[in-house]
Amino acid sequence: MRWPSGTTIVDVADPRHPRQLATIDLPQGWHSHKVRVANGIMIVNHEQLGESGSAEFGGGIGIYDVSCPSTPKLITKWRTAGRGVHRYDFDGRYAYLSPTVEGYVGNIMMILDLADPARPVEVGRWWIPGQWKAGAEPYPWHDWPAPRCHHPLRMGNRLYVSYWHHGLFILDISDMSRPKAVAHANTSPAFAHPTHTCLPIAHPLKGRRIMVVADEDVAKLRPSAPSFSWIYDITLEQLPVPIATFQVPGLDVDGSPQSPMSGCHQPAERFGGTVIPFAWFAQGLRLVDIADPFAPREVGHFLPDPADGEDRPSSNDVTVDDRGLIYLVDRVRGVDIIEATGAQ
Repeated sequence: MRWPSGTTIVDVADPRHPRQLATIDLPQGWHSHKVRVANGIMIVNHEQLGESGSAEFGGGIGIYDVSCPSTPKLITKWRTAGRGVHRYDFDGRYAYLSPTVEGYVGNIMMILDLADPARPVEVGRWWIPGQWKAGAEPYPWHDWPAPRCHHPLRMGNRLYVSYWHHGLFILDISDMSRPKAVAHANTSPAFAHPTHTCLPIAHPLKGRRIMVVADEDVAKLRPSAPSFSWIYDITLEQLPVPIATFQVPGLDVDGSPQSPMSGCHQPAERFGGTVIPFAWFAQGLRLVDIADPFAPREVGHFLPDPADGEDRPSSNDVTVDDRGLIYLVDRVRGVDIIEATGAQ
């Protein structure tokens, strides 16, 4: 991600005239590229960029009171060892994180209780057996990328966890202190891209329980065509079954390798109906209707202008507000606020 690397709070009551209210800066070598807000509490991640970040600042999450958005107040910082926290979910009480942790190889999954946001309490953690180096677990991946929890998403008493080149996991968190794996699937190394997001769909589609899985078009195991999105049937959750894929029409004509960040990155994790906005790196915003999960189809798109000095956009993140407005974040040039009209 390009500088600035902190957090900006913007008033979008008038979306045609957004107003910057506050900024939170970070020291060189660290970034806060994700943010979640609920019940007047804002969480931002602190993650090291490269090797230049001062260890004194440290990784973790910053927890803020944003009851007055123009004057965010730091409540506390939860610290962890290593590079810090990459991506996460927050439901107003619990934060579902992907931190690096002392004694472990790569990022793991952790649940924090923020009932008292000034005193976050770990209530549970989960990792792939072999990650706990300090526990003398045998490490089986000497010829494979190290395991890395990308981030968990919660629905009900399940966490849907993307684990980079180690695929995806569904965890039972009925007892948050002891998460249990109920399913695992992985498309690596058959496909070269890492698993970025596992998005469960709240309502059945065509009588089936559905999960949308996005592979990220970076860190490829080998030169390859652009990454895409999978549709999984999780009706029998112990056996996730891919039933469809979606690729931007015309992007991958013959399977030839293309440069990174040409393909898929991230679906909106909050949306209504069956149309999911996707940030598709150089292909901008893609609106994908999964009403028929066996045949997802594009119903709209928006291609932002490249930033100055760039030859193509780099759409990184996307979300939707209660008005249906779409916010598309570019890795270089900022945010586009988009109204989708006529998508069907």
